[in-house]
This record gives sequence, structure tokens and C-alpha cells, in this order.
Amino acid sequence: MSLNGGSRKVFDYIGHFADRMEKLKESGQYRTFVEIERLAGRFPQALHHGSQGVREVTVWCSNDHLGMGQHPDVLAAMRRTLDTSGAAAGGSRNISGTTPHHVALEREVADLHGKESGLTFITGYAANDAALYVLGKTLPDCVFFSDRLNHASMISAMRASGAERHVFDHNDPADLNRRLNEVRPGRPKVVAFESVYSMDGDVAPMAELCAVAQRHDAFVYVDEAHTVGMYGPEGAGLAAQLGVGDEVTLLMGTFAKGYGTAGGYVAGPGPVVDAIRSLAPAFIFTLSMPPAVAAGALTSVRHLRRSDIERAGLHERARLLKTLLRDARIPLVSDQSHIVPVLVGDPERCRELARTLLERHRMYAQPINFPSVPRGTERLRINPSPVHQPLEVHRFADALRRCWDELDLPRTAPARVRARSA
Repeated sequence: MSLNGGSRKVFDYIGHFADRMEKLKESGQYRTFVEIERLAGRFPQALHHGSQGVREVTVWCSNDHLGMGQHPDVLAAMRRTLDTSGAAAGGSRNISGTTPHHVALEREVADLHGKESGLTFITGYAANDAALYVLGKTLPDCVFFSDRLNHASMISAMRASGAERHVFDHNDPADLNRRLNEVRPGRPKVVAFESVYSMDGDVAPMAELCAVAQRHDAFVYVDEAHTVGMYGPEGAGLAAQLGVGDEVTLLMGTFAKGYGTAGGYVAGPGPVVDAIRSLAPAFIFTLSMPPAVAAGALTSVRHLRRSDIERAGLHERARLLKTLLRDARIPLVSDQSHIVPVLVGDPERCRELARTLLERHRMYAQPINFPSVPRGTERLRINPSPVHQPLEVHRFADALRRCWDELDLPRTAPARVRARSA
């Protein structure tokens, strides 16, 4: 009761969130997780723990693009370090979390990209968060120029920094140039984009974007999470492959995709990296990478600097799958990279397609919906890899075609998707 004798209205906190989740379910955008247990040495085979019991399935949506998460040298390095250094680093890098494994890994990625310094993080998200936040906070009167489809970690960090932000049309150097022209000369400017966009699989026109940025004396920040290990000489990424690595001021990469382990990093000029190390809350106030993970990542980076076999296999399998799907008239959001996004365009039908593939064909591909992609562009994001044998690629394409026919899914992409990916 209130002091004036009336009834006290109490906010129903739990009920509020229950209602929100119910509305999410009604919209078809509610996320469910499939319980998958990877099998080391046999990936892409895995165990699915579901309503039909435990069954072996083939995984088609893993970000372990090269299968390095099961490479014997990587696993051996992690086991050795686990036995010698234990499960965790014992704290943040400032307290007790800097080990020889971290130092060696940072030197390796700096050398890989031809940069002065490197800095590792426990996740790729934290790397973007730390770097872009410090740039926006530290550069006086900084203004960001951000690609419209940049990753959530990049957008969140730029917003949190409080710096002014302009959004340019996706992969559009002319629009970037127009927006840069609107800002006075001499003002600190940061152009931020990705090299390959994870949900659409399309490739940035890096040379053109870098050239525009250079004309305006802008700092260039590139997220190469989906290219390091998989593109360029020694796996140095798309900027290195296109010959514009020196035009990228600060590069972000991850060990969780091409390198098959976990964690993220930045590589760039020594004073810039030192500022991130010294000023970024996302670096200072969080746990460092476990030593065994750092050792595994280092082994993976070094292996892929020597070996082109995995990269060649990845791109060959991706080309094969895209050819088979085009022949079957199954629409793709983009066919520009190793990521093969199959467009469904409806959340419920996308979920049903994934369920049918899993239950009937024992093939796992997770449906992708809003907010990861815009409403009306729901999809399966297929990631073929060198550990998928050509016969498996053919079987997957055939199973997808049969499911597509059974569910009477559209054979052409909506015009807005075609325009965006052209």
C-alpha cells in the first residue's frame, strides 16, 4: 500500500520480458539453438543432440572455414600449453594475463600484415570495440565514416565513443567521397568498413575505398575477420591480396574463423596500438586469452603462412557449391566470396528449410534472421570448407534442391536484394 492509502502499482519486470519474447516468437524471429557436438578429427561430422536422440550430422554453417580447429598441430600445441600453463591466464593483461604466448602471437600477426605492432583480445568483438572506441575518444573532433552494413561490434563502438558518425552506402566509394567532402579539411576522419561481409558474402571494393580515404587524408580501419587465413599471401587477408595492405592504417582480424581457434587482434602503427592497449576499457578490464588458446592460434597462423593447401581447397569447394546452386536456380544473396548465403526471404520458411535438412538429410545449416539480416532477407548461410569432400558438396546441393522444391520456395531473389549484391 502507498502512504496515501491507495494501491501501489508495481511494474511487472518478468512479465514485461515474457511478453517481449512472446511477440518475438509470433513474428517468427525468435532464435533457437541446435545442440551440436563437434568431433575432432572427423569434422565436418558432428553429433546432433535432438528430439530423435543423438545422431551424426554434417555441419554446413561453421565459421571454422579451413578446418584448423581440428588440425593436429594446433591441438598438440594447445595440449602442451594446457599442461604447462593451466586453463586460464589468471586475469587481465594488466594483472597476470600477459604470457610469452600472447607476446609471440602479437609479433606474428604484426609481421604477417607488415605492421609495426599487434594486440590480442579474447574475442574479435572486443578487438573492434576497443580499437574504434579509442579512435573516436582520442582523436580530437573525430568523425567516423561507416559502411551501412558494418558489423554490430563496429557500430556499437563508434556510437559509444561519442564521436560524430556518417553512414555511407554499402560498398559505394562515390557516396563515401561525397560525405567526406562535406567535412572540413584537416578534421580527423576515420573510414571504417569490412573486407568481406559475413551475412551477404560480398566483397568490399577495397582499392577504391582506400583511394577515396587517402584523397581526404583519412585514417582507414578495416575489419578482415572473414578473410585472414583465407585470402592473400600467407593468409594475410584481402587487403594484402589486392595490394592495398599499406593503405590500411589499422586492421582487425580474428582467430575464430580461418584460424579455427578463438580471440581477435588488431595490427597497425605502434603508437596507435599502444594507445588502444593503454586506453581501451574492452582491453584493460577483461580477461586475456587463455595461454593454450594463444598457443593454438599462433600454431595455426604459422601453419597457414606456410601452406596454401587449405586456402585452395576452401575456394574450390565454394566455387563448386555456387555452380551447383546456380544450376538448380536456388537464389544467392551474393556469389563473390567463400561464404554462400542462400536466400529464403521468410523467417518461418527459412526455419522449416533448416529443420527439414537436419531431420531428413542430417545436414545442419542454421537459419539466419533479423537482426542479423534485414527482415525479408532471411537465409541459410552456407560455409563449405576444404574438409567437405566434393561428393559431400554434391549431396548437399541435391538435398537442398529437393527441400527447396518440396517447400515451393522462390527461385529468384527480390529486386532489392539483387540490387544490393550487384
